[in-house]
Amino acid sequence: MLLPYIKEREYRFKLALRMGLPVFILVLILISSTLITTYESLDALFYIESVLVLAFSVYFIFYIIHSSFDEQITEYATKTFTREYLLKYITQEIQKNKEYTLMLVSVDNLHDINSRYGLKNGDKVLYETVKKIGEYLKSKDIKNFPIGHIKGGDFIVGLKGNKNRYKSILELFCLKNEEFKVDDIEIKISTAITDTSFSKETKYLLENLFELQEEKKNQQRVLNTQEINPNELEASVINAIKEKSFVVMHQDIFEAKKAIAKECFFRLKTPDNKIIHLKNYIKVVNKLGLRSDFDLMLIEEALSIFNGSEKTITISISPTSLRNTLFLTSFKELLRDNEKVSIMLMLNESEYYPNIKKFNKIIKSLKEMGVLVAVDRLGSIHTSFLYLRDLDIDVVRLDSFYTKELNFKQHQAIVDGLNLMAHTKGIKTWVKMVENATMQEEFKKMGIDYLQGKYLAPLQKFEK
Repeated sequence: MLLPYIKEREYRFKLALRMGLPVFILVLILISSTLITTYESLDALFYIESVLVLAFSVYFIFYIIHSSFDEQITEYATKTFTREYLLKYITQEIQKNKEYTLMLVSVDNLHDINSRYGLKNGDKVLYETVKKIGEYLKSKDIKNFPIGHIKGGDFIVGLKGNKNRYKSILELFCLKNEEFKVDDIEIKISTAITDTSFSKETKYLLENLFELQEEKKNQQRVLNTQEINPNELEASVINAIKEKSFVVMHQDIFEAKKAIAKECFFRLKTPDNKIIHLKNYIKVVNKLGLRSDFDLMLIEEALSIFNGSEKTITISISPTSLRNTLFLTSFKELLRDNEKVSIMLMLNESEYYPNIKKFNKIIKSLKEMGVLVAVDRLGSIHTSFLYLRDLDIDVVRLDSFYTKELNFKQHQAIVDGLNLMAHTKGIKTWVKMVENATMQEEFKKMGIDYLQGKYLAPLQKFEK
């Protein structure tokens, strides 16, 4: 048991004792005084009642002591519901109401505020943000709604009804608070909204809120896609993995005019043969803690399909899998059983792994077995630059934001610079989404090593 929890229990025990002891003492005084003053005239019933009163007093004291260990419904700093109580409350509200909406309001720059202005000011910012939310909703005749601190700078608001009633209200709140400040501290606010049409389970609604918020921040808009019920999605993913129900796509990668490698793309299938795309199934795989096993399964599947191929098989996996000892051992056994197949592992990571010596040691052991290691999205996420600098990799793939046809001319100098950086370190470069002959010639002139795109080779399907 951690010290804060021990101290919390001690504090609440003392508080409960201070509440219960006076009652117990008063009962004792009453019984004692009655015994002293009217001892001779008391009958047996009094003694029975006294014992019962004392027993109930003791029970009352122990009950409030026990209850006090866990009863905490509001936070000291923000005056909002604690996460535990909020989730309990919202779950009950969802069960009671046919339609229910959850709003997420976040102070995105809380970490910077705490670092620059101190924790006390950070708490003040959170309190003022909550106050601002409350005043705004009250001005829209929305009252008696639950609001709780879910984590960091994130607050959840529960509202009765569907999200269409509150969308415009939330948008107006964002517009009005674009320049929100507390004592000259600039506050960046982001929001998201969802309702029970997505799911009736609180945990899925919360996950959806944060996903929607992230998409909004990155200005990602996925068109013509339907939201999948999270319960059905999870069941479908588990079933597809269990049954190894894959659709495998592959596309050739060219060096000069020769196809030297083949990238594999995996899609899962539902029992009714619908396709589950990567962005939908990977979050379920991660949440279930199956990523390493799943990556190993994909590699095994690719090796069985393309066994004997002269081209290098490229597979995207999570770097966390590569750093997993059990995964690494099993992967090396697969390599020994498939010595004739050449493999390239494509890595993509948003958080920099600090133990770079360990990472390089793993990569070195794989390279000794003939495995190539590549890093994806160079120029898009900061880890791609850091891994280019620190890791002993073989290939980097430039982020398509800089290389796709629509904006290539605008970013040509950046592509040149990224290419030069990689080549200076002896690392080969790779560009995907080559759509026409002009782009192909431009990249050749720049000295890009590997080219990939539908102009060079179509995406092909292998269905097991």
